Amino acid sequence: MTDRTGPEHFFALHRHGFVRVATATPRVRPADVGFNRDAILDEARRAHEARADLVVFPELSVSSYAIDDLLLQAALLDAVEAAVAAIVAASADLAPVLLIGAPLRRDGRLYNCALAISRGRLLGVVPKSYLPNYREYYEKRWFAPGRDLAGLTIRVAGRDAAFGPDLLFAADDLPGFVLHAEICEDFWAAVPPSTGGALAGATILANLSASNITIGKSDERHLLCRSQSARAAAAYVYSAAGPGESTTDLAWDGQGVVYELGDLLGESERFPAEPQLLLADVDTARILSERLRTGTFDDAARGLARPFRRVGFDHRPHWQDVGLIRPIRRFPFVPNRKSHLDLDCYEAFNIQVEGLARRFESTAGSHMVIGVSGGLDSTHALIVAAKVCDRLGLPRSAILGFTMPGFATSEGTKSNAWKLMDALGVTGEEIDIRPAARQMLADMGHPFAEGEPVYDVAFENVQAGLRTDYLFRLANQRRGFVIGTGDLSELALGWCTYGVGDQMSHYGVNAGVPKTLIQYLIRWSVASNQFDAGTDAVLEAILATEISPELVPADAEGRIQSTESRIGPYELHDFFLHHTIRFGQRPSKVAFLAWHAWRDARAGLWPIDFPEAARRSYDLETIARWLEVFLGRFFGFAQFKRSALPNGPKVSAGGALSPRGDWRAPSDATAAPWIDELRRSLPGAR
Repeated sequence: MTDRTGPEHFFALHRHGFVRVATATPRVRPADVGFNRDAILDEARRAHEARADLVVFPELSVSSYAIDDLLLQAALLDAVEAAVAAIVAASADLAPVLLIGAPLRRDGRLYNCALAISRGRLLGVVPKSYLPNYREYYEKRWFAPGRDLAGLTIRVAGRDAAFGPDLLFAADDLPGFVLHAEICEDFWAAVPPSTGGALAGATILANLSASNITIGKSDERHLLCRSQSARAAAAYVYSAAGPGESTTDLAWDGQGVVYELGDLLGESERFPAEPQLLLADVDTARILSERLRTGTFDDAARGLARPFRRVGFDHRPHWQDVGLIRPIRRFPFVPNRKSHLDLDCYEAFNIQVEGLARRFESTAGSHMVIGVSGGLDSTHALIVAAKVCDRLGLPRSAILGFTMPGFATSEGTKSNAWKLMDALGVTGEEIDIRPAARQMLADMGHPFAEGEPVYDVAFENVQAGLRTDYLFRLANQRRGFVIGTGDLSELALGWCTYGVGDQMSHYGVNAGVPKTLIQYLIRWSVASNQFDAGTDAVLEAILATEISPELVPADAEGRIQSTESRIGPYELHDFFLHHTIRFGQRPSKVAFLAWHAWRDARAGLWPIDFPEAARRSYDLETIARWLEVFLGRFFGFAQFKRSALPNGPKVSAGGALSPRGDWRAPSDATAAPWIDELRRSLPGAR
């Protein structure tokens, strides 16, 4: 197989493991086989022009579904075979694999079948396993079940092909493109055939359906598709019959949906006036990665999988830049379901509250001690602590908040810290760390003690370390314990002071929450009236403040130390982090996804109610620059800080970095393999 991993193919979706799938809802006529044949080919050609790799048509799309005893007429069945032959011949000039539905005869029995067709070849025929024979369904009147068949062949219009429910269709030249087909009722069975197909290696599960529509049935289909794609760790492509089917007793909505690992990638228009073609790009590499890191999937495959035959085919992928048809979340850690927004934020916030409440109850102390800087992290930790007091029936004065101005603390952040402590009703105090810091720097012989403007890492960490040292000693003195304020993004980058510094605490309540989620949860706490109007006003002011550690004085022009100008935008780093720790994606693929997500601020998905003024875009050069910074820090530098991480709750399914949980790694590894892969894969690389 030709190597397609070079920089010249960086923008090709196939290079990154994507397969473009489609559901087609052609307009059919009952028993009008010639009309239906042409309608199928029209949609197949549209899918070809859209660069689809797979098109899934509805059940019995060649004959149409709701024709009852006409299915037993020889003339109709002869016409179906002739139409299949025509579709197979026409597919020679089409790129997509076609999954069409047709009634086919074999050894004196009639089967409801899915036919896989590729580039002039009938790859195989899958009979329906489960035949509904209840309420409005009478399929056992016409069809034989295919459930127990295996290892057979069938002759269709002069062509021999593999026949049985034991078939997988695998592209020989596109790794990850492995297809399983089932038909309508199969999907409603207690153990769908597609479960076995997935356990045998199929990444894409397709359903050719003629499910009629009734009130609430669309939701049921969504539930089953979502569940099966998540449980089977696969993509699920569902195509239901639509306009043109007989409405003698039933109606049809033509619903097409695509799910991947429980995520909805797309849904077609229902009750369409015109034929529908839904396109979505399925990430087979992500699916395989999920299976790789979930041992339960392999355990099930070893214990439950039945034998399957793999039918290989020459797919001939185009390896070109055809865009990416797929919702990509710019903020993968941030809730994105409008219908569940309040619930998702409530859960995230209360995971932290529950974790801190349980830890506080288990200690012998009577106070929570926290450093309050007026920045995002300490603000969020403080409002979580305030809710803990409310839940446990304690006065908020049990929280001892200390603001500790240093050499670069601005009046704005110090003022916000005091306003927040006052608004929340916590016990607030101020300790100026500058005298102690000057003494330590003098004892060290640091040039700053002699008046020189030397602001090196020692200068910064003297301040960060003193703050934490004070907090621990204050906790000793006042029967309390120290609440850590550092977040998941800082732990990923190692942007924290090790040991006696902000890396250490008695309980790291923010350790599972990335910076972008902290910002969003603070916004949610304002929008959902978690606190009073005075507190909300302070929270809004803090959200509008530039992120800075405030350890180095402003320069001659008044510019303050900016975290993001030094290490990069947190919104990009959180994107990199999610795709790296959750799915182990190659850096080049992370860059590809980030480019599609961030290249145009006017397109794509933003979190609900995300401020217009904060919506930014990034070009590939910028993304690659900060991704290399992320890789160097995450893999090559920061692990020793994470290996000594205090306790703290996991919040997001996207992952956490506790060495006792999601992420375990050596502290002395190198980032070279990841940086090398990125550099050699980017456009322009040699």
